[in-house]
Amino acid sequence: MSSLTDRVIQLAYDPGISPKGGGLPGLSVLKNVVNSINLFGIIAVVGALAVSLAVWAWGHHTGGHQAEANGKKGATVAAGAALGLGAANGIVAFFSSLGSQVH
Repeated sequence: MSSLTDRVIQLAYDPGISPKGGGLPGLSVLKNVVNSINLFGIIAVVGALAVSLAVWAWGHHTGGHQAEANGKKGATVAAGAALGLGAANGIVAFFSSLGSQVH
Protein backbone atom coordinates (compact mmCIF):
# COMPACT_ATOMS: atom_id res chain seq x y z
CA MET A 1 0.00 0.00 0.00
CA SER A 2 2.84 2.38 0.71
CA SER A 3 4.22 1.97 -2.82
CA LEU A 4 0.91 3.25 -4.23
CA THR A 5 1.04 6.20 -1.83
CA ASP A 6 4.64 6.93 -2.85
CA ARG A 7 3.67 6.80 -6.53
CA VAL A 8 0.76 9.22 -6.00
CA ILE A 9 3.03 11.61 -4.09
CA GLN A 10 5.63 11.39 -6.87
CA LEU A 11 2.99 12.16 -9.52
CA ALA A 12 1.81 15.13 -7.48
CA TYR A 13 5.29 16.61 -7.59
CA ASP A 14 6.30 15.75 -11.16
CA PRO A 15 3.59 14.51 -13.49
CA GLY A 16 6.06 14.56 -16.40
CA ILE A 17 3.95 16.78 -18.64
CA SER A 18 5.43 19.56 -20.77
CA PRO A 19 4.18 21.50 -23.81
CA LYS A 20 5.01 19.84 -27.10
CA GLY A 21 4.31 21.19 -30.56
CA GLY A 22 2.88 18.92 -33.23
CA GLY A 23 1.06 16.62 -30.86
CA LEU A 24 -2.42 17.38 -32.16
CA PRO A 25 -3.66 17.94 -35.69
CA GLY A 26 -4.76 21.44 -36.53
CA LEU A 27 -2.15 23.25 -34.47
CA SER A 28 -1.04 25.34 -37.45
CA VAL A 29 -4.67 26.25 -38.17
CA LEU A 30 -5.16 27.34 -34.56
CA LYS A 31 -2.00 29.47 -34.73
CA ASN A 32 -3.29 31.12 -37.90
CA VAL A 33 -6.65 31.83 -36.25
CA VAL A 34 -4.99 33.40 -33.20
CA ASN A 35 -2.66 35.45 -35.42
CA SER A 36 -5.69 36.69 -37.38
CA ILE A 37 -7.53 37.61 -34.18
CA ASN A 38 -4.45 39.55 -33.06
CA LEU A 39 -4.33 41.36 -36.41
CA PHE A 40 -8.02 42.29 -36.21
CA GLY A 41 -7.44 43.54 -32.68
CA ILE A 42 -4.56 45.74 -33.78
CA ILE A 43 -6.61 47.14 -36.66
CA ALA A 44 -9.49 47.87 -34.27
CA VAL A 45 -7.09 49.62 -31.89
CA VAL A 46 -5.79 51.83 -34.71
CA GLY A 47 -9.37 52.83 -35.52
CA ALA A 48 -10.21 53.43 -31.86
CA LEU A 49 -7.10 55.55 -31.43
CA ALA A 50 -7.94 57.64 -34.49
CA VAL A 51 -11.51 58.24 -33.29
CA SER A 52 -10.36 59.02 -29.75
CA LEU A 53 -7.79 61.52 -30.96
CA ALA A 54 -10.40 63.18 -33.17
CA VAL A 55 -12.84 63.43 -30.23
CA TRP A 56 -10.06 64.81 -28.04
CA ALA A 57 -9.18 67.48 -30.62
CA TRP A 58 -12.84 68.33 -31.30
CA GLY A 59 -13.56 68.66 -27.58
CA HIS A 60 -10.51 70.85 -27.08
CA HIS A 61 -11.32 73.23 -29.93
CA THR A 62 -15.03 73.53 -29.15
CA GLY A 63 -14.64 73.85 -25.39
CA GLY A 64 -16.38 70.57 -24.73
CA HIS A 65 -14.54 69.43 -21.64
CA GLN A 66 -16.44 66.14 -21.39
CA ALA A 67 -15.62 65.24 -25.00
CA GLU A 68 -12.00 66.20 -24.44
CA ALA A 69 -11.79 64.02 -21.33
CA ASN A 70 -13.43 61.09 -23.14
CA GLY A 71 -10.99 61.48 -26.03
CA LYS A 72 -8.06 61.38 -23.63
CA LYS A 73 -9.44 58.27 -21.92
CA GLY A 74 -10.05 56.59 -25.26
CA ALA A 75 -6.53 57.37 -26.46
CA THR A 76 -5.05 56.01 -23.25
CA VAL A 77 -7.13 52.82 -23.43
CA ALA A 78 -6.23 52.34 -27.10
CA ALA A 79 -2.54 52.78 -26.31
CA GLY A 80 -2.81 50.23 -23.49
CA ALA A 81 -4.62 47.79 -25.76
CA ALA A 82 -1.92 48.19 -28.41
CA LEU A 83 0.72 47.52 -25.76
CA GLY A 84 -1.12 44.41 -24.59
CA LEU A 85 -1.66 43.05 -28.10
CA GLY A 86 1.94 43.65 -29.07
CA ALA A 87 3.34 42.17 -25.87
CA ALA A 88 0.99 39.17 -25.67
CA ASN A 89 3.54 36.63 -26.92
CA GLY A 90 6.25 37.96 -24.63
CA ILE A 91 3.99 38.05 -21.58
CA VAL A 92 2.81 34.48 -22.11
CA ALA A 93 6.37 33.27 -22.79
CA PHE A 94 7.67 35.03 -19.67
CA PHE A 95 5.07 33.55 -17.34
CA SER A 96 5.29 30.14 -18.99
CA SER A 97 9.03 29.99 -18.42
CA LEU A 98 8.55 31.34 -14.90
CA GLY A 99 5.95 28.65 -14.22
CA SER A 100 8.18 25.89 -15.58
CA GLN A 101 10.78 26.79 -12.93
CA VAL A 102 8.39 25.98 -10.07
CA HIS A 103 9.24 22.65 -8.47
